Amino acid sequence: MRGSRLAARENKAWVSEKGAFAFGFTPVGSSDDGLLQLGISYYQLPGDRVVVWSPNRYGDDHDTYFLSLSKYSRDTPVTKNAVLNFDTTGNLILTDGRATIWASNTSKTGVESAVMSESGNFILYNADHQPIWQSFSYPSDTLLPGQPLNVSMELTSSKNSPHHGGYYTLKMLQEPTSLSLALIYNLPELVSASNYSYWTGPDISNATGDVVAILDQNGSFGVVYGPSSSNGAVYVHKNDQDNTGLLPNFNGSGSGSGSSVLRRLVLEDHGNLRLYKWEDVNGSARWVVEWAAVSDPCDIAGVCGNGICVLDKTKTNSSCSCLPGTVPAGPHDDRCYENSTLTGKCDGNHKNLTSEFKITSIQQTNYHFSDESVIANYSDIHLVSKCGDACLADCECIASIYGLNDEKPYCWVLRSLDFGGFQDPSSTLFVKVQANQSGLTWSGDSRGGHSGHGAGRSAHEKAVVIPIVLGMGVLIGLLSFLLYYNVRRKRSLKRAMESSLIFSGAPINFSYRDLQHCTSNFSQLLGAGGFGTVYKGTLGDGTLIAVKKLQRVLPQGEKEFITEEMMKEKPMVVVDTRLEGGVDEEELKRALKVAFWCIQDEVAMRPSMGEVVKMLEGTMGVNMPPIPQTVHELVEEGLDHVYKAMRREAEHASSFTINTNPSSRATCSYSSISPR
Repeated sequence: MRGSRLAARENKAWVSEKGAFAFGFTPVGSSDDGLLQLGISYYQLPGDRVVVWSPNRYGDDHDTYFLSLSKYSRDTPVTKNAVLNFDTTGNLILTDGRATIWASNTSKTGVESAVMSESGNFILYNADHQPIWQSFSYPSDTLLPGQPLNVSMELTSSKNSPHHGGYYTLKMLQEPTSLSLALIYNLPELVSASNYSYWTGPDISNATGDVVAILDQNGSFGVVYGPSSSNGAVYVHKNDQDNTGLLPNFNGSGSGSGSSVLRRLVLEDHGNLRLYKWEDVNGSARWVVEWAAVSDPCDIAGVCGNGICVLDKTKTNSSCSCLPGTVPAGPHDDRCYENSTLTGKCDGNHKNLTSEFKITSIQQTNYHFSDESVIANYSDIHLVSKCGDACLADCECIASIYGLNDEKPYCWVLRSLDFGGFQDPSSTLFVKVQANQSGLTWSGDSRGGHSGHGAGRSAHEKAVVIPIVLGMGVLIGLLSFLLYYNVRRKRSLKRAMESSLIFSGAPINFSYRDLQHCTSNFSQLLGAGGFGTVYKGTLGDGTLIAVKKLQRVLPQGEKEFITEEMMKEKPMVVVDTRLEGGVDEEELKRALKVAFWCIQDEVAMRPSMGEVVKMLEGTMGVNMPPIPQTVHELVEEGLDHVYKAMRREAEHASSFTINTNPSSRATCSYSSISPR
């Protein structure tokens, strides 16, 4: 009611009936100096309050009163001394100490009461309960469900950000024969005609009656038009679960009861328009992005001032690089701005002597530019460098862009660089700078520019480049040494492990020369098959061995050979004679079957080690395995005769394989069966 007041230091707020929204003072960002902002925010959500509307953001064009004090600009935060009064005349007045910051200018309008609605709209009513003033009519940077945005309104990005604040707007853009919703980058120092639209929604032709952009309760966003906004609708974003169509869902006062699902459409300080939804994610409730107008941050004009936006490897984050003739805005601002003392503009007599300027080319780079900045577009320039020459020869030109459009060349000659550049593999940007500024170079990534006239590098450039080259050389040498040392260490470790793992029953590796020695240079023939010849040999401890020299190498490489004996049911022939038959034949069969399963040609058919243990223990059945291809080859070669000859000459059985190609690594495997 009239006469009510809110004091910032009391930490109180005017809350909606069901507690969805509150109108009061909230901290500004992560400020530690106690600064506050008057606004409408979500009241019951955990964490920091999200402000959806702030009153001290508008000028006289919004029918709102401001003092003409430069100290109190839009988005100016207040201290704990601030007070909001709903005075007896029906006027809302925000004061901080003795200064008046903002007023609703609603005295003498018959305002009787104020209501914070569940839809997020703060409304001033007259005695007949008709709305006189409402926050929905003066949107800030957020559009709530049911809140209309007509042709006289706009969203404005917050000015609280030190980087991009306040430079972006979302509004209806009137074309000669159509109307569309557009995101626009505004340069404060330029008139609105020089601002740049970097994103537009679908065009609406021949629209009559009210035209409003609306975020409906179902999460769809678009434009409705026609008499009473009922004749047509154009979607900008359609929620997949919205089956009712784009609904305005608002009345004249915007005093609806709100939606069960919390959503907000925000024009963020870096220029993107995003739709957020409050939902539970893995047990934690938070704001989740449902839709964004721009997926590539470098598509947003002015995100780097007039510098170049460079994407990282994820294609979602960007950084800024300043062009020759531009300088960083400041320590807390990564945008770039023109330094008029460095760029190549006309002199006072409108003359441009070629000898006084030079061209720096920036490869794989394009630029956002407005129609007002275009001097000419040449379509008959077929050499890239000629586009730079065209700018150099034009007094007004400060830059030019060369590229191809449907295989046809273009060369845009520009008088200004205002809205920023972006990566584009098919384009080249040329920038004109004063020739006596030898230190001017492209400060971007590996696409760095070079002089269009082949001028030599300055002493300053060499002083920077030479240490970098030397440092890279030392780094490459160090990496090469570390790689060599690592390879040598691994090889030594492998040899040490191989030599330390020789124990009874384990495979033993032999060199080709060792095998020549133990077989008397392959002089005692035991047998021959289709794949090679087998020779008798003797190890140093007197153990008799058979060595097979392969005559042809199988495609699979080395093989292990085994017998088949606001599988022939004669397993006992492979038993070591020293056991004197003291072997359980069933256990032996099981072990042989497991062995055959372990050397199947298809890796997927081989059992795991856990299954091998269970089969050997007898807790898992062992089916008859298919005969591996290796065993088939051994049978064809008559290896059965080799073992018969060895049994006549030795009291124990051994088996091993080698690859006897002198240029290959030769191995010999020795194994025996010991009593349990």
